[in-house]
Amino acid sequence: MSDMAFWSSAEAHLVRYGAPFTPRIIERAAGSYVYDSLGNGLLDFTSGQMSAVLGHSHPAIVEAVSHSVRTLDHLFSGMLSRPVVALAERLASTLPPQLSHMLLLTTGAEANEAALKMAKSATGHFEVVSFNRSWHGMTGGAAGATFSAGRQGYGPMSVGAYALPTPDGYRSPFRSADGAYDWAAELEYGLDAVDRQSAGSIAAVIVEPILSSGGIIELPLGYLARLRQWCDARGALLILDEAQTGLGRTGLMYAFERDGVVPDILTLSKTLGAGMPVAAVMTGAEIERRCHERGFLFYTTHVADPLPAAVALAVLDVIEQEGLVACAAALGTQLTERLHGLHEEFDHVGDVRGRGLLQGIEVVDDRLTKAPAERFGVEVTEASLRRGLHMNIGQLKGMGGVFRIAPPLTVSESELHQGMDILSAAMREVSDRLARG
Repeated sequence: MSDMAFWSSAEAHLVRYGAPFTPRIIERAAGSYVYDSLGNGLLDFTSGQMSAVLGHSHPAIVEAVSHSVRTLDHLFSGMLSRPVVALAERLASTLPPQLSHMLLLTTGAEANEAALKMAKSATGHFEVVSFNRSWHGMTGGAAGATFSAGRQGYGPMSVGAYALPTPDGYRSPFRSADGAYDWAAELEYGLDAVDRQSAGSIAAVIVEPILSSGGIIELPLGYLARLRQWCDARGALLILDEAQTGLGRTGLMYAFERDGVVPDILTLSKTLGAGMPVAAVMTGAEIERRCHERGFLFYTTHVADPLPAAVALAVLDVIEQEGLVACAAALGTQLTERLHGLHEEFDHVGDVRGRGLLQGIEVVDDRLTKAPAERFGVEVTEASLRRGLHMNIGQLKGMGGVFRIAPPLTVSESELHQGMDILSAAMREVSDRLARG
């Protein structure tokens, strides 16, 4: 099929499901690169859909999938296999003892659905709180807790879904007398608003330690501790969604480790499968017991399947054997330095944020007004792609465009700097072109 016929067939038969498709036909992928139909290699600074932490076609993943397909890949949902129990034990060994029990699923949305149902079952409550720029999934309950997109045109969302203001220190109007961001005042304002709307039945607060789709927003130190306190006072559970921050990406095995706050429920996906559909819900013995006694039901076609478990075990092996958590921390420091260099060189770069190998830059047309730089962001994305770098820019209402930079944890130092060199050259090209009018 020619490229022209390919795109014609895509237009004729595919349902469009969000942003426009990247104008390349991808034929294969290996390591930190994806390759198009013309043989061009593109550095993948999105790790697929922020998932391929081991890059593409890692030998350990290839072997795990191949072996599982040959021997044991799918079972009746009431059956158990050794890989599933081994994964539950292995994940529990990486976490605090309060998170000892696993439910193995396939997608992040599914994991968050299960977590929310568990919270409602365990507490007997029904209300859910999340951020107003949250993204927790596209299915019913997860979509009800998602406020960054997809809420219009579908009728009523989940009953009892409330939003807290996202702690965006770059744009928040909450300021101390000296002009510093007053996240504590903002949080108390939001919590008070939730309490005033609540029927007194808060089941859970679900948040990401670093909002990714929401613009690479890192929670201030102390924020999770206050949420923990607020939840405990209302008999609610704290759910942390570490789909994108878990398994080393931030330079820690789990992002919540920085804060010393253990959630009641932890959801993992994306990074756990290194590009394969794998997800898990981790919780404690007491919550598991209470849910079971109250008839908790999450009986899906692929629950506790052996193939996803085998893949996740291989991912954990590689992360440990190759020291990828420490690599993410070290390369993250270099990435931060390069991004601050862009901030110094280009007036369009308004803010740099994130940690480890999950960082971002917000681009603006004016640093004083912080007016969004939509044209600049789109053109830099296109210029980067022409030069061999695939980037992702999120453009949400009320903020500028934010480039999400999340290369695989297996990216080499030279690949990291090659990607940053391409981004810098693309920004220079677009800045010069816009300056000329």
